[in-house]
Amino acid sequence: MEKEKSFLLGVFEDEDVLLHSIKDVRSTGVKIHEVFSPFPVHGLDEALGYKRSRLPIAAFLFGMMGTSLALFMMYWMNGYDWPMIIGGKPYSPLPTFIPITFEATVLISSFGMVTTFLLVCNLKPYGKPRIFDIRSTDDKHVMTVDLVVNNKRSVEELSKILKDSGASEIIRKDFN
Repeated sequence: MEKEKSFLLGVFEDEDVLLHSIKDVRSTGVKIHEVFSPFPVHGLDEALGYKRSRLPIAAFLFGMMGTSLALFMMYWMNGYDWPMIIGGKPYSPLPTFIPITFEATVLISSFGMVTTFLLVCNLKPYGKPRIFDIRSTDDKHVMTVDLVVNNKRSVEELSKILKDSGASEIIRKDFN
């Protein structure tokens, strides 16, 4: 059974105010759980201190796996499993394998990336997402602060910090 989680939500009207408030809130030592926005905000990742994603490395590795599997499969089938002599040509000519190798590389890479993304983001088909504020999909920006895990301040102190940084509303949200 999952324990109860409590969050304090700061609702912002403008993305510029949100970016400045992230710097202000982080400078006071408050750990921000997540920021939700209805559209991409340039500079949000840097303001939150996120590191660069390692998903491109996974994409390269999946692509190499697709290339290797395609070449191995074709060399095995044409050279060892069922070699056919056609006009004295070699059993496994590389130029004829290029289109299939490319397609297999793209296929394995794309399936691997989708699977990796779903696993990393914990997006299970049977999972129930936490919806902090439905307005974050429409026109508001929402900054969430975890009250249990990282922050040792009182709710009143955190509310004052969020209000002083430009939040138009402060909401407490509890999940079971």
